[in-house]
Amino acid sequence: MAEDGPQQPRQLEMPLVLDQDLTKQMRLRVESLKQRGEKRQDGEKLLRPAESVYRLDFTQQQKLQFERWNVTLDKPGKVTITGTSQNWTPDLTNLMTRQLLDPSAIFWRKEDSEVMDWNEADALEFGERLSDLAKVRKAMYFLIAFGEDVEPANLKASVVFNQLS
Repeated sequence: MAEDGPQQPRQLEMPLVLDQDLTKQMRLRVESLKQRGEKRQDGEKLLRPAESVYRLDFTQQQKLQFERWNVTLDKPGKVTITGTSQNWTPDLTNLMTRQLLDPSAIFWRKEDSEVMDWNEADALEFGERLSDLAKVRKAMYFLIAFGEDVEPANLKASVVFNQLS
């Protein structure tokens, strides 16, 4: 008689979705400061032109174990994904640099290559933190910085979790 092996955990793939409204609101903050000739608050993180805000909605909050990142670029380039500890209410609070989580995950695709590379140790550590954050959050926000010649339309990004029983 053959013995049944351990049951494989169910996998959940959760996309990082461009939050156009929040990105726009953060860009308006930068423009407003420029127009009024004011400086940012001490410690405030202002959105740079090549950065956008993404959101991951945790559809299942309990018992998630990080499995892997699924990040693809449809052309050569680089993206840096930085998590935030911000539970966002941007009309009330600005993003502060102390709310940016370390380490960031960096993914890139070289010229003449279809394969994505990444900083594996940092990406794994960051991913494992997401499992912990999923226990207490319904959503998580990320700043994604795009390298030269890459923009949100070139990126597909998601996180795959194992759902533990």
